[in-house]
Amino acid sequence: MTYQDALKYLDSLVNYEKADNFDYKKSLRLERMRSFSRRLGNPHEGINALHIAGTKGKGSVSSFINSILMEAGYRVGLYTSPHLVSFRERIRINGQPISEENITKLMERLMPHIEAMAKENDAPTYFEICTMIAFLYFKENKVNFMVLEVGMGGRLDSTNIVRPLISVITPISYDHVRHLGPKIEDIAFEKCGIIKNNSVVISSPQSPEALAVIRRVAAEANAEFYLAGKDSFYEKLDSSLEQQSFNLITKCGEYPHLKIRLLGDFQIDNAAAAVLAVEGLRHYEIFIDKSAVSGGLRNARWPGRFEILRKKPFVVVDGAQNGQSASILKKAVRENLSYKKLFLVLGVMSDKDIDSICRELSGIADYVITTKSKSDRAISPEFLKERMLYHKNIDAVITKSVSEALDKALALADKDDAILVTGSLYVVGETLEALSK
Repeated sequence: MTYQDALKYLDSLVNYEKADNFDYKKSLRLERMRSFSRRLGNPHEGINALHIAGTKGKGSVSSFINSILMEAGYRVGLYTSPHLVSFRERIRINGQPISEENITKLMERLMPHIEAMAKENDAPTYFEICTMIAFLYFKENKVNFMVLEVGMGGRLDSTNIVRPLISVITPISYDHVRHLGPKIEDIAFEKCGIIKNNSVVISSPQSPEALAVIRRVAAEANAEFYLAGKDSFYEKLDSSLEQQSFNLITKCGEYPHLKIRLLGDFQIDNAAAAVLAVEGLRHYEIFIDKSAVSGGLRNARWPGRFEILRKKPFVVVDGAQNGQSASILKKAVRENLSYKKLFLVLGVMSDKDIDSICRELSGIADYVITTKSKSDRAISPEFLKERMLYHKNIDAVITKSVSEALDKALALADKDDAILVTGSLYVVGETLEALSK
């Protein structure tokens, strides 16, 4: 088996990252993942885990935690999804993506178990196999910690066979409502499925509805609960296109003049949640030095989240994929960028709240280029243009691919303008790939 053979095989499997028409509660089955893990000796056991769920900011919080623990001298595995350009991005140890060779070897090791489960009509899915590769890779390389980002929801997610030391719930808003439920309370309940008995729970600032659910579930699990914004407070000091700085105060002390390279106030919220998470390790007699917190935050990178790729004109990418994320992105654009016209390249998945995204982003767009990613879940650019025009009478054009949309935007924009590419991490990933070529 070659690396390309492994990817081709994975792409042939059921993949709920790309599918939309499925029964969430019947299709995502933790017992199948537990059975899969038992066949391989439960490689997830015995590794200190930090588990991150939520609607927005999961990847950024995971990246901040990973970077802080690395700065503290630990060997850290990081598992995130989806990938932007390369599958290897999903699984990292101390910042280094898993190699093609290791993916191939681990897939060959998994194949007999996959085939045996398939004969029992219970074959593992794409995401379950990805998660198992991560568990095996982290176990065999003897990581001290693994930082796990949930794929969808939390309660039924493949990663949820772990018993984490720390569970982090990032901001919850409307997303995957067809599967997770129509109300914020429903979505919050699914996210809170990662909370385990007698553990530590960290929450980002939340709506009252979501916070009530998180508090209740944490109390029922006899878990220690900490809330960013209540158990921590930050004061923003300065920001530029390169970094932003802030003071942070928690119950454990003060962190003056922290710096992060990720832009937008929402990233300070994410950094604060990450600091509370590593402070929560004190519950297990694991103490992280303040210098490691400062250095880890400063060195953290997380591509595709309000990332400025070029200047003159600005080319900015962001994975905002619901109304609340689009609102936060709009605010970040206004506060951080100076331009004459903004060209919006927009591609959205069909299961998202498209009208909310269009309503928010129409407030900053001077010209819209609708497009679609290669995902089967992508909504048609024709429909997207129709919804944008419903919210604002604006010049708009339809393109068939992300690369075509990017070429169009670059041809239209002057050096004093800005191009914003958003609506989906799949669109962001294809933009990064197009620009690299």
